Amino acid sequence: MDTIASLFSFITTPVSWVIVQFHKVYGALFGDDSGWAWGLSIVSLVVLIRICLIPLFVKQIKSTRNMQVLQPKMKAIQERYKNDKQRQSEEMMKLYKETGTNPLSSCLPILAQSPFFFALYHVLSSIASGKKIGAINQDLLDSARQAHIFGAPLAAKFTDSVDKLNSLDASLLDVRVVTAVMIVLMSASQFFTQRQLMTKNVDLTVKTPYMQQQKMLMYIFPVIFAVMGVNFPVGVLVYWLTTNVWTMGQQMYVINQNPTPGSKAQDAYLQRVLKTVDSRGQVRGRTQRRTVKAIVAKGPDRNDIERKFITGLSKKGLAAQEDGTVQKSETAVIEAEGGAAPKRQQPKRQTKAKRQTAATTGAAKDEPKDEPAAGAKTSLQKQDAPQDDKPMSAGKSASGSSRQAKSGQRKGPQRPKHPSKK
Repeated sequence: MDTIASLFSFITTPVSWVIVQFHKVYGALFGDDSGWAWGLSIVSLVVLIRICLIPLFVKQIKSTRNMQVLQPKMKAIQERYKNDKQRQSEEMMKLYKETGTNPLSSCLPILAQSPFFFALYHVLSSIASGKKIGAINQDLLDSARQAHIFGAPLAAKFTDSVDKLNSLDASLLDVRVVTAVMIVLMSASQFFTQRQLMTKNVDLTVKTPYMQQQKMLMYIFPVIFAVMGVNFPVGVLVYWLTTNVWTMGQQMYVINQNPTPGSKAQDAYLQRVLKTVDSRGQVRGRTQRRTVKAIVAKGPDRNDIERKFITGLSKKGLAAQEDGTVQKSETAVIEAEGGAAPKRQQPKRQTKAKRQTAATTGAAKDEPKDEPAAGAKTSLQKQDAPQDDKPMSAGKSASGSSRQAKSGQRKGPQRPKHPSKK
């Protein structure tokens, strides 16, 4: 480990200088030789580094999501060119280039932290050995050796011998209890961070080997930290525990405010947006408007959770707009599959008797109300017609009305059938 740390000796001077500057501030509050002054200096170093790494963290999120989306396509390429490794690599690189995905982006925050981590380890190891390093002179070296955190010196390790701990004015029990607790907290925070990423912020509709790999890392990483932690000084454990807690909090913020599409976190987030719209009547904040705008732009490509959100707006009489806002909709059209309008209901089919009654009523309404006397006479003449014609006329009228209703024939009496055709 000392050999690895010496490779990063070029950054030990900047790291030690930053720690000294923070120590001046906290030393004025807690005392120069206080463990709180030196411990908070290390914590402040972590916070400063992680703030500088936020742009890399954003790239890591985008890369991780793109990798999840590309997993089915990558698997198809592997199966198609399984006998041609060169063509397989070319197609993979082409896919990464087209989608703007960098597989190494998911490792950028860890890679960027590595020089600072090993530089801090080198500084604390030098303090334990009583050697001046970087911006730490002899007075600061003596002050750091006297600093204890809950009875454990900053430079002490879980595996240190009793004689070495006596030289640092510490007991074996205090050092091992403090280091064991910090190792457990460090491993637990790493496990919880990975677990919330896998259970809440993963697209459940995509089943790929990538998810299995992440699930394995969820159990492997805490074990690795626990094994390596016994060889870390207390100051390095403070550094690593702080950066794990920062990562956990940062991950929780991303899950709550910018969840992965298709995940449980997205469902919970959109439900919160619905509650906000229900109480305020509008979308609150740029983040929520940007989310609604992206859902509207997807159209029929929305996932089930996003369709559920659009349906929830429609039930409230609202419709999402292209600019991310919501407006009242008079028809409250439910946009389930890209905004399809509700089907028009067909009128109920009437019986034959009702259709004939409606036709007779309509014909009576069409007749003029005030008829001349000649018209009345004509009507009487029709009523005085021979009785033998009535059954035939009635039969013809009934059959004619039936055929007219079915085939649209003209009104009036129909020609009788020839006796041979009856």
